[in-house]
Amino acid sequence: MAAPGKRKLGAATTGSGAGWRKRGSGAAGPEGSGRGQLQSPFVEGSIVRVAMENFLTYDNCEVSPGPHLNMIVGANGTGKSSIVCAICLGLAGKPSFIGRADKVGLYVKRGCSKGLVEIELFKTPDNLIITREIHVANNASVWFVNKKPSTLKIVEEQIAALNIQVANLCQFLPQDKVGEFAKLSKTELLEATEKSVGPPEMYQFHCELKNFRERERELENSLQEKTNFLEKMKQRNERYKQDVERYYERKRHLDLIEMLERKRPWVEYENVRQMHEEVKQNRDHAKEELKKLQQTKSPMTQQIQEVEKQWRNLDIKIKEKAAEIKDTSQRCKQKQDAVEKKDKQIEEIQQVLRMKRDEEMDRQKRIHNARKMIEDWQNELNSTGNSENLQPQIDSINNELRQLQEEKANIDGEMSDLRRERENLEREKKRVTDRIVQFNNMMNLKEDKLRGRYRDTYNALLWLRENKDRFKRSVCEPMMLAINMKDNRHAKYVENHISANDMRAFVFESQEDMEIFLREVRDHQKLKVNTVCAPAESCAENRPSRSVEELHQYGVFSYLRELFDAPHPVMSYLCSQYRVHDVPVGTEKTRSMIERVIQETKFKQIYTAEERYSVKVSAYTNQTISSNTSLRPAQFLTVTVDADERRQLENQLKDINRRFQLRDSQLHTLYERQKYLERKDNELRQQKKEHLERKNKRKQLESKISMKHDSLKQMEQDAINLEEESQQTNARIKEINIQKAKLVTELMQLIKNCITLNILKVDLVLQSTTVNSKKNRLESDYKAATVQLRALEQQVSDLGEKKRVLLEKCKGLMRKARQACNLSPDQEIPKDFQTAFQDLPSTLDEIDALLNEEKSRASCFTGLNASVVEEYNRRAQEIQQVTEELEEKKNELESYRQNISQVKERWLTPLKQLVEQINEKFSNFFSSMQCAGEVDLHTENEEEYDKYGIRIRVKFRSNTQLHELTPHHQSGGERSVSTMLYLMALQELNRCPFRVVDEINQGMDPVNERRVFEMVVKTACKESTSQYFFITPKLLQNLTYAEKMTVLFVYNGPFMLEPTKWNLKAFRRRRRQVEQMDQY
Repeated sequence: MAAPGKRKLGAATTGSGAGWRKRGSGAAGPEGSGRGQLQSPFVEGSIVRVAMENFLTYDNCEVSPGPHLNMIVGANGTGKSSIVCAICLGLAGKPSFIGRADKVGLYVKRGCSKGLVEIELFKTPDNLIITREIHVANNASVWFVNKKPSTLKIVEEQIAALNIQVANLCQFLPQDKVGEFAKLSKTELLEATEKSVGPPEMYQFHCELKNFRERERELENSLQEKTNFLEKMKQRNERYKQDVERYYERKRHLDLIEMLERKRPWVEYENVRQMHEEVKQNRDHAKEELKKLQQTKSPMTQQIQEVEKQWRNLDIKIKEKAAEIKDTSQRCKQKQDAVEKKDKQIEEIQQVLRMKRDEEMDRQKRIHNARKMIEDWQNELNSTGNSENLQPQIDSINNELRQLQEEKANIDGEMSDLRRERENLEREKKRVTDRIVQFNNMMNLKEDKLRGRYRDTYNALLWLRENKDRFKRSVCEPMMLAINMKDNRHAKYVENHISANDMRAFVFESQEDMEIFLREVRDHQKLKVNTVCAPAESCAENRPSRSVEELHQYGVFSYLRELFDAPHPVMSYLCSQYRVHDVPVGTEKTRSMIERVIQETKFKQIYTAEERYSVKVSAYTNQTISSNTSLRPAQFLTVTVDADERRQLENQLKDINRRFQLRDSQLHTLYERQKYLERKDNELRQQKKEHLERKNKRKQLESKISMKHDSLKQMEQDAINLEEESQQTNARIKEINIQKAKLVTELMQLIKNCITLNILKVDLVLQSTTVNSKKNRLESDYKAATVQLRALEQQVSDLGEKKRVLLEKCKGLMRKARQACNLSPDQEIPKDFQTAFQDLPSTLDEIDALLNEEKSRASCFTGLNASVVEEYNRRAQEIQQVTEELEEKKNELESYRQNISQVKERWLTPLKQLVEQINEKFSNFFSSMQCAGEVDLHTENEEEYDKYGIRIRVKFRSNTQLHELTPHHQSGGERSVSTMLYLMALQELNRCPFRVVDEINQGMDPVNERRVFEMVVKTACKESTSQYFFITPKLLQNLTYAEKMTVLFVYNGPFMLEPTKWNLKAFRRRRRQVEQMDQY
């Protein structure tokens, strides 16, 4: 094949730019009318030119295909199928034929009010140019034929005359209809094939045969009815003759019927005349309403602007009040904390006083016991005598005992202090635990949402909590539970950023743990759960690309990561997968300057107050493309727990438990020391006892008394003045209560201020709601007025047209009424007619009802005559007449059957030959691919012509049988190959001017795709074939091309030349100059 030349066919700009290039040495087809040219390679009805304006992705594009095979090649999304849509819609096709949008207005380029498609078809002596102008507003189309206004009906007639059938899948197979070809029934496939490749009379013969068969059944039924009727007449003629008087009654009915039929046109004329007057009045009234509506619409715009300004002012005031309420609430909390602190101080002071009272009571008790012991010993001393003096040893033991007693007393005091501290810790622990329970209740709300929405995930969560010991590393609960928003107003950003599947996913630190979990909950419990694994290297501390302070100028107040708290594995996963550390969150200010933000910051995702912006770089144009979506309301993360306070409470609880353990340890140590001192005391006492046994009992008692006196003296010296302590305590409590009362007063004032601010805010919100409602109502009224204005304009036009039609109808009905009464145009209605008309009904319904009634009554008197004999003779004649008619019906039926046989022969024989030709080509195509296929004419009853159909059977493997082509038995690739080969089998037999096949090769493997491509090129490039369009996004390498094929490349990029700048001759001349310079 010679190196092909290139020339530009057209260009269009779609965002970054798009255009067409054509390659091929074959003729491009005629342009204009084609006068003065040699015999054209185009067949009658072929497409010479396709022009599009504001159509789908194209601003302005013109394509000139070749007369034979046209390969339209381009990447996905460049606009190949848009050309197919233009061909279909431009040739009076319906949107349903394409299988995309259901309304023609949706094919207009977004942002444009109308689009245009122009198709130029080859036709001798002058080409046919069909233009379709599509309007988005009313989803309507305006048609032009050869640049002159026309109608859809005329366009359809012109297209049908050229045998163009865009609704026939055998001729026009768009991308979204490829799968429907295999779904065609055998009957539908036969009809499509007849229309596409059969002679013009073949489908007509088929339809005639179906109608003939229906008519044959009707004749058979009519013959049977005539036979039955004849039998009944013969029976009736043998019955008793009817009374002659009934004849006259029948005559009266007939006269009344005649008069009713004369009056009926006059009543019909009067009704139409009244309708004409009514329509005229309605049109005048509609004109007045239209004028009033036009006058009342103009002031609405100014009212809407004023209400909009008022609403903005109220919104600013509401935000200011909200800020004041927040500040006042914060101060209230500070005052409340101060009051609670004062209560705690009072409790501590009272606790100290109680401890001193307990200590004094214990001292009094010990003093009492010591005095009693001294008294007992003194009595015993008085009753004893002198003994050996062992006083030094006893004194020494007494000193040790005294020290032991002092140490025991100290230990008792310390243990008493530790018990009091333990009681205080228990109270503090209960307070902290209660507060943590409140936080847990808030977490339960999240779990209830999880249980209601994702039951399987909730059941898996319960299992995880009971089996955490089975995992080596920590496992985080579903993210919707683990994530805690710092401010629930920001929950919508996080929920819109993280997918629903990850929101309910469990987060693992170990892949092994995740596999254990999935084996249990998925394989054993059959639960549908999601799991993710945090990255091995933590990403939770990843830094953003820019500091948030730099972004304040754009209205950005935070990155997404700073809006919530989460466990370390969860945060690491979100930073890795969703880059929450580098996704900025802004305000309305950000949205107002979003283009600048995108260009200067280079962020991939940006959040504003109510929208999410995604930024991508086009692979074709290298330009930045942004898209925005509205944020969905938050569903799961609106329940917010103060994480800092919760962590503080948990730390307090841990500290309290630690202090509990420390106090228990200290108590245990003191208890052990106390036991040791008891043993030591017993030992010393035992020693003392041994000494006392050797000493005079008196001296022993004296020593005891002396020692106990010393102890008693010491205890008396340690007395506590409880009254003074109580006074001091009361004074301190009073001072604290004064401070507390002052704080409570300030707190109450702040609460009142907060309530006042809330009332003001609610009032502002109500005003804003009222103003907003008024604004919406005004906007709705404005839109309604606009719609009503258009409707009234259309109504006035419609009423004018209706008035004209009714006037013409009135004139026609007047002529008809005068003809019914045999009156000339200037002649008045005779008085006898007027008198008779007055006695008759005055409405059409009543006249029709009376006519039917009278005709029914008159029909009851069929066969009556002046005399019985005449009646009998007339019936005999009728019997003879019906007998002759019956014979004629039989002859007609026989003749009809002969005609059916002839038409059947003229239809069935060529059809079988046609199917045989298709089968031969279809089988040859399949044989060349080492497969098998056949096409046959299938029917279950040869006389049922509406049951005939074409059956396609294929076999792709040698070890299988031929199977009928269905949407379910073969694979997608096999169906595509079968469809393509069937269409190719029709190509050489085709009488349609062109065929379109869009992306049918997508489901084929490379071997079949190459074979099918070679067949398409070989078949579609023959002289005898019609025009062929083959659309594909890609082609295999080293394919075989033909000289007569035309390749149309669809380009898409920012550097496309405008159509006016494309000059192929200049490009070639420049190329030759460059080559000459290279030679020198």
